[in-house]
Amino acid sequence: MKCHQKKATLFIYSFLVRFNTIYSQIFLNIYLLKWLSLPQIQGFKTKICIFIVRIIKLMRGPLFYSKILLFGEYGIIKDSKGLSIPYNFYNGALKIDTHHTVSTHKSNASLKRFAEYLETLQTENPSLVSFDMEALKKDVENGLYFDSSIPQGYGVGSSGALVAAIYDKYANDKITVLENLTREKLLTLKAIFAEMESFFHGKSSGLDPLNSYLSLPILINSKDNIEPAGIPSQTENGKGAVFLLDSGSTGETAPMVQIFMENMKQEGFRNMLKDQFVKHTDACVEDFLQGDVKSLFGNIKQLSKVVLDNFKPMIPAQFHKLWKKGIDSNAYYLKLCGSGGGGYMLGFTEDIDKARKALKDYKLEVVYNF
Repeated sequence: MKCHQKKATLFIYSFLVRFNTIYSQIFLNIYLLKWLSLPQIQGFKTKICIFIVRIIKLMRGPLFYSKILLFGEYGIIKDSKGLSIPYNFYNGALKIDTHHTVSTHKSNASLKRFAEYLETLQTENPSLVSFDMEALKKDVENGLYFDSSIPQGYGVGSSGALVAAIYDKYANDKITVLENLTREKLLTLKAIFAEMESFFHGKSSGLDPLNSYLSLPILINSKDNIEPAGIPSQTENGKGAVFLLDSGSTGETAPMVQIFMENMKQEGFRNMLKDQFVKHTDACVEDFLQGDVKSLFGNIKQLSKVVLDNFKPMIPAQFHKLWKKGIDSNAYYLKLCGSGGGGYMLGFTEDIDKARKALKDYKLEVVYNF
């Protein structure tokens, strides 16, 4: 299918997934039947756009989803490839609690501090982004909070979804999902989101909010080369799977990034990152996008070994043996999900039943089937 046709189909799906999961799944079924050519969907697209408008009028506001960085954690800081996908199981939306109940107080207080940060940001960097601060402050005073099911400190983009929601509602002259998203616009969004999310992490790549804002898989080719990506459709009843493994504890991004940056001062660590970590990460991204499952699992095994040997502080101590057990038995391979230190770990297996048996004492969530 031609590039512009593919983008048109991705655009309609991304717009639908933002506003209603059910309707996005209906469209996704059509999307996966075949790559529909533009002449075939012209009439359908018009009807869909009318339908979308009606949905928007009926709904209080858009949903912003969690994300999973399948590949690229830490490596993207040094220009490795990366692949991030929306995870629709968790989501969040901005709402106003006019009764100022106790359950929303923490979120509201956090948004008040965030609003102050954004006001400073637009003052110091007015050419990057500006916000309707009057509307934001008024809504905060009236009880604005982020109603979210996304677990915090688990590496699935809780702060990214919040940043995307705030930008969507309060940014002036915002870049919208309705536009032709050129590489320049994507990089502008990424830069804006990086500055916004730095309030929560101290340093941010901006990719988590970008993924949540677009509700599309994002391929990171390099720091200055990102694009929406089409990923292979899932295999119904496939034995192979990508899953989340719950560590049972939360992690903090800032301390983990600080450890990484300290390690980067060592020549040996830098060489390992370039010659092993980035090499296997890039290969995994290519294998996944091309649907080469056999090569993918070979590279994931190598990547899992490299992470266990060189990123131990990012892996909860009680999971070191479990990590190695997967490599030795080939029942599953684990990797970091986000910055690590707690939260979820990401698992890959060629046989999900075998992995479940080996990890019977732990909670698994399958996110993708091969």
